[in-house]
Amino acid sequence: MSLDRRKQIIDAAAKSFALFGYKATTMDQIAKIAQVGKGTIYTFFANKEELFNEILQQVILEMKHIADRESAEQRPFHEKVFRILDQALEFRSRHELAMKLSQELRDVGTPMAKEALNRLESELLTYIEAQLQSAMDRGELAQGDPRIMSFIMYQLYRSLTTEWNKIYDPLDKDTIKETFYKYFMKGILRVTPYESKDE
Repeated sequence: MSLDRRKQIIDAAAKSFALFGYKATTMDQIAKIAQVGKGTIYTFFANKEELFNEILQQVILEMKHIADRESAEQRPFHEKVFRILDQALEFRSRHELAMKLSQELRDVGTPMAKEALNRLESELLTYIEAQLQSAMDRGELAQGDPRIMSFIMYQLYRSLTTEWNKIYDPLDKDTIKETFYKYFMKGILRVTPYESKDE
């Protein structure tokens, strides 16, 4: 029964944060949506920040699940890492909470919104870093600093899909993929898809 009540509170809080953002959400609102007394919330969570962090962790796990699914596919490494970036950032751009936090950060500059978005970004970078390190260990990539590589990879993708659109017409996915490969992945792959180890 207590587990059901806790889930009820988390679901209500997720809805409130997605609708109103972090700053405008109150424990009273969450209690009203959950149809519980405010004191019941404090039985499970010490404060709004703790409840928010619980929900954010769930969003991170959803994003990692998407990345894991792409990682498990049998594709060349450069295609796999591109798909991880593409699908994880697509998830973030469409997730109601992440969208509301981005709006809140632009409009109000709430520190907690900034911290949450930075955490999502950091988790994705760490995931890609681990993928790069594994590829290096397998001999698929040239040796290098996987943290720097993951950062450059992430920024390149973000630039082609977001920043580019502020100045030019949006690029289609195939062009982004080809550019991503040509200007970054080709430089770190031990063997490109168009070469053999014997060459």
